[in-house]
Formats: sequence, structure tokens, C-alpha cells
Amino acid sequence: MTVKASKICCTRGVRQVLQDVSFNLASGDCLILRGPNGVGKSTLLRVLAGLSQATTGKLDLDPDDVAYSGHLDAVKFQLTVAENLSFWAGVYGTNMTDEVIKNFGLKPLKNRLAANLSAGQKRRLGLARMTLSGRKIWLMDEPTTSLDAQHTTLIAQSISAHCASGGIAILSTHLDLDIACAKILNLAQFAPNRTTDTSVFLEGSF
Repeated sequence: MTVKASKICCTRGVRQVLQDVSFNLASGDCLILRGPNGVGKSTLLRVLAGLSQATTGKLDLDPDDVAYSGHLDAVKFQLTVAENLSFWAGVYGTNMTDEVIKNFGLKPLKNRLAANLSAGQKRRLGLARMTLSGRKIWLMDEPTTSLDAQHTTLIAQSISAHCASGGIAILSTHLDLDIACAKILNLAQFAPNRTTDTSVFLEGSF
């Protein structure tokens, strides 16, 4: 399994935000997207997820392998935590609800309405869907937003375990997450009409 991007150009509205983005990933890889606010991290993730189209370039990945987590958590407020996860298990055709509830520390919350969860708890519920999906390619936009230190560590461990089992993860974050397999790609180097500046390359970058 691979994810290959070759000279991808992305627009937000009518404005081009990224030019000639290229990278290759294989099973077990984690790619962390970095760059200042507005550089195009969310835009690129939406293109990878198939929610937006690249203006030019070539993208090679199987959409049936993709699970995407954006800024919204895909939580149904009228359902409990357990009912939310059961709903998504039905969508994905998986049977891991109890395991996911345990692994994401949601057991004390399983019978609580999602509408009554804190922002961090909703975030955890939304991210639990990634594991529940059974998909091999995780696309995650700022997955640690609203999470405390304990649950940020939990998410990093979940991503590490996913990659260790042969999955691929691509995420945007400003935090230094403890993910041993992570490579970093600074999207500032792909800004349109950029000038060559090797300082935008970070350790582990492509």
C-alpha cells in the first residue's frame, strides 16, 4: 500500500495556496504536515481525502482505504457515545466498538449523550471513528485540538500503533508528537511564487 503525490497544486476558493507538492509514503509511514496558519495544510488533506480536487498534478491512493478526520468531529449529538460508535461500525462494517471505547478512554462516557460532552471528549469520540473504520490510510487535521496532555499522548500512541500494523497516517499539527516513525513535511516550501530557501526543510523532511 502506498500514497504518492506528484506536483499537486491546490487552491482555496480562487487562490492557489500550494504548488508542486510531492511525496511518497509506504505502509508503516507517518507524515506530519507543518507550516504557518493558512499555508494549506487543511486544503491538502481535503484533496487527499477526495473532498476537493487538485488543479494539477497526480495523486495515487485508493479512496476505499481512506478515513478522514477534519475540524468537525462527525458526532451525532442526539446519540450516546456508544450509539455514535455503533452507527459508524455499521457504516464501515466493522465490529470493534467495545475495543475502541476502551482504547480511547470512553468507557465512563459510553452512555452519555454526545451533546453533553466537553470539546475534548467530542474530539476523542470523533477520532475513535478512525480506528473503528478499519481503513489503512488515516488523514487527520489537527487531531489534538481541545485534548489535554494525557489524551494527546493517547492519540499519538494510537497513530503509532496504526502505522506499526502497516497503516499510513498523514496529519497536520503544531505539536511535537511522540511518533517514532513520523516524517515532517513543511508546506511553506510549496507556497506559490516561493523563493528557494532551504531553511523550510525540517529534520526528516522529504
